[in-house]
Amino acid sequence: MYGCELREDGSKGWYQQEAYDGRDYIALDKETLTWTALDPTAQITKEKWEKNPAYAQRKKEYLEEICIKWLQRHLEYGKESLLRRDRPVGKVTRKEGYDNRETLVCQAYGFYPKEIDVTWRKEGEVLQEGTFHRSVAPYLDGTYHAWLSIEIDPKERDQYRCHVDHASLGEPLVLAWEAPVSASNLGLIIGCIIVALFLIMAGIAGAWVYNKKRQEGYKAASTNDGGSSSSGGGNNPAAV
Repeated sequence: MYGCELREDGSKGWYQQEAYDGRDYIALDKETLTWTALDPTAQITKEKWEKNPAYAQRKKEYLEEICIKWLQRHLEYGKESLLRRDRPVGKVTRKEGYDNRETLVCQAYGFYPKEIDVTWRKEGEVLQEGTFHRSVAPYLDGTYHAWLSIEIDPKERDQYRCHVDHASLGEPLVLAWEAPVSASNLGLIIGCIIVALFLIMAGIAGAWVYNKKRQEGYKAASTNDGGSSSSGGGNNPAAV
C-alpha cells in the first residue's frame, strides 16, 4: 500500500507500506530511505531490499514526483466538487440517563470536506473523559455528519459547550443545549405574531383609505374652481 498527499498548507507527504496475510509487514522510512520490519518474518525481506538502495530511491522519486503530479491533475479535474467547502450545521440534544445523569449529544451535519474537529468543553477546558465519538459518516448528497456525546450531571448542564471546527468556518461553532419552546409559549408567540400582522394590515388599509379620500377631496375642489371660473367668464359683456 502506498500513496501521496497534498495538504492545505501546500506541503506534501507520502508513504510506502506492505502487508502480508492481513498484518503489517514492512514499511519504508522516508527520512532515511531504510526499511522497517513490522513483523519478525519481514527481517529477511528487509535485508534483501536494503542491499539494493536504488529500489528505495525509485519508490521515493515516484511518490514525490509522479504520484503528486497525478494527484494535482485529478484535483484540477474535480476541483468543483473535491475542493468545495460546505459549512456544518450544528445542534445539541439531550436524553435522560440512569442514576440522575443525562447525556448531551452534539451533532454536526451537512459539511464538506470530511475532516472536522468536534469537542466538548466545560468552562473552556477540553473534555475527553465520559465522551463517546461516532465515526464521521457520509450523506447521499456527498456531505458528512458526525456527533459527539458526553454524560453529565444535569445540574451542571449550563457549563458545557460543544465546539465544532471545520475548514469552511472562520471561527468554530460554539453550541449549547437550549430548552425547546413549550406548547403554551408557542401559542403565545403565534398569537402575538397574528396580532402584529393584523395591526400592520389595519394600518396599511387605513393609510390607503385616507389617501383615497384626500385625492377625492382634491378632485372636488379642482372641479368647483373650474366651474366658478367658467360662470364668471359668461357674465362679462363682449367688447364693442
